[in-house]
Amino acid sequence: MKSRWITLIILFLMFVGQQPVQAQDMNSTQAFYLVSGLLLVISILVLIVAIVVLQVLRAFYEKEIALKGGKAEVEKKQSWWGKLISKANDSVPLEEEETVILAHSYDGIRELDNHLPPWWKWLFYLSIIFAFVYLGVYHVFKTMPLQTEEYETEMALAEEQRLLRVADQPKSNIDENNVAFVDDPEALAQGKQVFTMSCAPCHKEDGGGGIGPNLTDDYWIHGGSIQDIFRTIKVGVPEKGMIAWESTLSPEKMQNVSSYIMTLVGTTPAAPKEPQGELYVPTPKETTSNDSTQVAVNN
Repeated sequence: MKSRWITLIILFLMFVGQQPVQAQDMNSTQAFYLVSGLLLVISILVLIVAIVVLQVLRAFYEKEIALKGGKAEVEKKQSWWGKLISKANDSVPLEEEETVILAHSYDGIRELDNHLPPWWKWLFYLSIIFAFVYLGVYHVFKTMPLQTEEYETEMALAEEQRLLRVADQPKSNIDENNVAFVDDPEALAQGKQVFTMSCAPCHKEDGGGGIGPNLTDDYWIHGGSIQDIFRTIKVGVPEKGMIAWESTLSPEKMQNVSSYIMTLVGTTPAAPKEPQGELYVPTPKETTSNDSTQVAVNN
């Protein structure tokens, strides 16, 4: 068995040594870790080989001692570790296997009547003890939570952390129900930037309409209020080719671009598209906000 391990280790070392290293595909850090890993593996394998060789030499030495002084002399020469291993395995020595060999055979193969190794019995007894401890801790005295309770505790903690993040970032709570028109020049400038990058390909940069409808007149297909525009941007119009921007734009950005779109109403694009949808009449508040904001944007 030991000779097989030695052979396998030698073959593995030969295999590792023959593997090409593509240095051009790695940077210096990756090469360093690769070389360090190989050296570590080789060091461990050399250590294993040394231990196996020492065990083989010890076996030969003990066999020679046994031939000269008998089993008692061998046990006397054993170290505490060797005695522990021998006691844990409790295996019958090779020269005494005839005493435990069974009478029957299968195609010339004989079977030994060895007992279970003590280490296996120790693990079995420990597993029984562990089972009683586990039962008492988790089910009888309930001093530790079960997996379901741990899951519920972690979920509650995650929800608390989520609420704290929401409280620290109130702008992330903007939706179609509480969205409001913003007249801050910086916010409108950000909205214009988003519109130019994401909306202009379909609605043109001046909002006159192309593949998408004209955004400068008073006719709207899906409503012309700030809430309607925000909802349309958020969920999109898949049947007409407009994607939902909810996963791409933050709620604040959708509010800013919705507000910027409202400032385009009443402007004069270069080549406006024919009106589509229904006439939308804004409230006096929206009209006032749009007029004052258009002045700020033009300036």
